[in-house]
Amino acid sequence: MRHHFVFFTLILVLFSSTSSAHFFPNVSSIPPWILKNINQTAGAWDAFNKYAGCRAGDKVDGLARVKKYFQNFGYITESPLNFTDAFDDVLESAIKNYQKNFNLEPTGQLDNKTIQQILRPRCGNPDIVNGTTTMNSGHPDSHNTSLFHSVAHYSFFPGKPRWPSNKRTLTYAFLPENQLTDNVKAVFGQAFSRWSMVTQLNFTQSESYRTADIRIAFVTGDHGDGEPFDGVLGTLAHAFSPPSGFFHLDGEENWVIEGMNTPLTTMSAVDLESVAVHEIGHLLGLGHSSVEESIMFPTISSGTRKVELVSDDIEGIQELYGSNPNFNGTSATSVQQRDTSGAYPSASLWGLTLFLAVGFVHIILL
Repeated sequence: MRHHFVFFTLILVLFSSTSSAHFFPNVSSIPPWILKNINQTAGAWDAFNKYAGCRAGDKVDGLARVKKYFQNFGYITESPLNFTDAFDDVLESAIKNYQKNFNLEPTGQLDNKTIQQILRPRCGNPDIVNGTTTMNSGHPDSHNTSLFHSVAHYSFFPGKPRWPSNKRTLTYAFLPENQLTDNVKAVFGQAFSRWSMVTQLNFTQSESYRTADIRIAFVTGDHGDGEPFDGVLGTLAHAFSPPSGFFHLDGEENWVIEGMNTPLTTMSAVDLESVAVHEIGHLLGLGHSSVEESIMFPTISSGTRKVELVSDDIEGIQELYGSNPNFNGTSATSVQQRDTSGAYPSASLWGLTLFLAVGFVHIILL
């Protein structure tokens, strides 16, 4: 995921059959006992609230965890083994770059606005890859919000990898052990169609997980790719750059299928299509954007639905694959509605199996 080519060995190891991705048709269908548990469960990064107000020169117990957060998303390059609880120059620099990328005043301090942004659930892909970013921190005076709608902020993986020009129909498949219902699969079909509407790409579901171009799986914790999930909220999903095709979602989230039809406050429900549309952008070669309205913005608040491509997303993906001749340039939201009838059981995750998948991903020559 952090390189445009990967010598990829994926080991999927002994996950309990009781681990499930939880799917609900809508927010109002979530049982009261689950809502109670949700509201009593802290998010993966809620403990960071106690660091609000920290600044250079402070030393606070546990501050090394904040450094690890920034290291996970590319803002710090040194090894976590060297992290201390001191608010040093490395952390201050990381925070300033983070603040620029997320349209915040670059104070270098863990002020309240910065902490609240850090707490939001997000994509597991890094914002800075190999020390390089084309988000706001890569642009001079990027914290000036008056520039946001006049400057393109879409980005690509290093080397600008993309699917080969002779491959414009991509297949996708679901991990069989997940036992997803047709209703859940339809959400992904709709997410893929949002990208095909604006490009010359087409997507077709395959029954062969092993041979599909794009492989989708709900997994939990450390699932063998070096990018472990962290439980409720926190990191929601991640996807690898072309032509790897691996797309993983956190099986511990509470995924909503039909969208957010009820105002939410303290709920860890996540709109599945919103996350799927974002991760498909990565599968096709897009990095993160600093445009908050864009699909490729790295974070999404729980209880939020965001599925419509905006101009920043469209311009970026069309730079890679060209425009769909039938796209009128005004809307990417007219997607055929799926059948939403039927039950939505939890999808069984990994059985007690040991599965070794070895793939060699070719370097894309541009």
